[in-house]
Amino acid sequence: MTTPTTARPPGGREPATRPTGRAAPRNGAPRGFLTVGSAVALPVRRISVVIALVTVALLLVAATATLTLGRLGVSLADLPAALTGGARGKDAFVLERLRGPRLVVGIGTGAAFGLSGALFQSVTRNPLGSPDVIGLGAGAGAGAAVVALLLPGTVPVWTGALAGAALAMALVYVSTGSGFRNPGRLVVAGIGVAAIATAIIQYVVYAVERDKAAVLTAYVNGSLAARSWDHATTIWLVLLVAAPLTALLARRLSIGEMGDEIAAGLGAEPRTTKTLAVLLSIVLSAGAVSVAGPISFVALTAPQIAKRLTRGSGPHLLLSALVGALLLVLADLCAQQLPLFENLPVGIYTMAIGGVYLGSLLLREWRKGVL
Repeated sequence: MTTPTTARPPGGREPATRPTGRAAPRNGAPRGFLTVGSAVALPVRRISVVIALVTVALLLVAATATLTLGRLGVSLADLPAALTGGARGKDAFVLERLRGPRLVVGIGTGAAFGLSGALFQSVTRNPLGSPDVIGLGAGAGAGAAVVALLLPGTVPVWTGALAGAALAMALVYVSTGSGFRNPGRLVVAGIGVAAIATAIIQYVVYAVERDKAAVLTAYVNGSLAARSWDHATTIWLVLLVAAPLTALLARRLSIGEMGDEIAAGLGAEPRTTKTLAVLLSIVLSAGAVSVAGPISFVALTAPQIAKRLTRGSGPHLLLSALVGALLLVLADLCAQQLPLFENLPVGIYTMAIGGVYLGSLLLREWRKGVL
């Protein structure tokens, strides 16, 4: 019995294979790469594109509802003219001072949180990982609380939040002994820093006067109320700087999910990639916290929702940003329009969303027999 052989061209050389630019199909949806020059290669699947378009459509619906619902809402018939510069009187006030900045800040903040969570979960390979876990949100809240207590009315609260977030991350960096390279140590150190920061917040809320405590509590929980175009400019500048850098890491992150050894063999430099991804995650989250406070669970849930919608591997960076924006805009819409809970901080609604997510995750793991 003879073994069949593969025919070779003259000269004995193997036939060269031509790259197709598309990986093997997964779950019936071929994966390709969207390339920008020679440095950026974003993995793309058809189902991801479809879901992204649906998410954008839902975001537009939620944005329209934010601008039109309620006593102060712009009528749907007048909205197109108002958005193109024809707003007058009440409509101009609502678009320029009340709901316009609030909506733009909400979209940018949600996108920043979603992208931040996708980066962090990709390098930690943990569905429960987010910048909240490593104490960034709690550090920002503690910084805001200290400024409100010691320097009331002299220093903007957001500067205290930014300083608190930076100090918390510095403590985490030093505590791990290896910077941001070891995700396990990062989480453990972050839990300790978050506990200290939470104790500071509780002390300040107890110590300050009642009216100041109410304002501080709203900020610590995360709020989009009374946002201005300056806040919108801040968060969108952060996104414009961080998003291209994140795109440069997209291919490395996708390779890194196959394991450090494989990633190193393919030249993805896993240690450097993890450090850069964590730094970008912190920058995005800190920017979001500086304009809206430490809004919980958006960074945690948005990447997981994106991953489950597409049922595929990879960090899903763009879709996570879109889902984060949609979650936060919907939560803020509830904060503005639900009659029984009107004017609650938006962070309370995102906590509810996160609680539902964690409950479903625990139930799923229990059914699998993991718990």
